[in-house]
Amino acid sequence: MAASSVLVVEDTDEIRELVSTVLGRAGMDVRAVASGAECMAEVRRDPPDLIVLDLGLPDTDGTELCRQIRAETPAYVLMLTARAEEVDLLIGLAVGADGYMAKPFSPRELVARVQAMLRFPRTAPAAAPEAAAADERVRRLAELEVDEETREVRVDGAVVDLTRTEFDLLAALAARPGRVLQRETLLREVWDTDWEGNLRLVEAHMSNLRRKLVAAGLQTPEIRTVRGVGYRLVAA
Repeated sequence: MAASSVLVVEDTDEIRELVSTVLGRAGMDVRAVASGAECMAEVRRDPPDLIVLDLGLPDTDGTELCRQIRAETPAYVLMLTARAEEVDLLIGLAVGADGYMAKPFSPRELVARVQAMLRFPRTAPAAAPEAAAADERVRRLAELEVDEETREVRVDGAVVDLTRTEFDLLAALAARPGRVLQRETLLREVWDTDWEGNLRLVEAHMSNLRRKLVAAGLQTPEIRTVRGVGYRLVAA
């Protein structure tokens, strides 16, 4: 099996070399660039499986670059940022990033996060041979339809554009309608981690998911917050 390919986009030489070295030692095929222009050239030449993206690049805003990346490849995007404020986090995740790490970071944690993301396929699995089996993977809840085969979400028949992570969160809730899923449960299922420092990831992605569903006209079911516990998908 070919090694997973990772593109590191970081303008600071020391950090770029550190990230490239620890990921390479973990068995990944690593390329590294120092600017947004070089990043897009590499994405178009040979799309990677995952991109480690510094938000503070010299030639472009990291969130805008993330938007460009998302328009051209389904690669995972893990943001590195020295600005961990809520607004930066929300903006970054809204344009399609799958997660973030604040600088300074632990190299061991970085490797674990990247490996966890790469455990999941980049594209939807092949359809089941029997129509009945495929139909079981389409969940219909009032105006909402979650298709796990095509990884599409529809509201009254219209497709809603979600990121990979937003889809995974909604699919987890739709599989157990009415049940409360703890944030820690969602971390394990969607990000394959138990690290509580990632709980803000759940909250930020859930905020973006809700916003997109409401903008698509969804009234029922709705995602409700169970304060201090987690979330559930219920009929209004």
